[in-house]
Amino acid sequence: MGIKGRVDKMVVLACEDCKERNYTTVKNKKTKKERMELSKYCPSCKKHTAHKETK
Repeated sequence: MGIKGRVDKMVVLACEDCKERNYTTVKNKKTKKERMELSKYCPSCKKHTAHKETK
C-alpha cells in the first residue's frame, strides 16, 4: 500500500521494549534502503522508546 503513482510505501513501527506495533508511516524505499528507527511514545510502556520498522 502507499500513495498511488508514488514510490512511498507504508511501514509499521514497533516498540523495542514491548514489541507492540503502535505507529504507521510512509517512507521512500528508493532513497531509504535501511529500516527506519524513530523515538516515539509507547502507550503500553507509558514512555518514549525507540520504534523500529517491522515487516
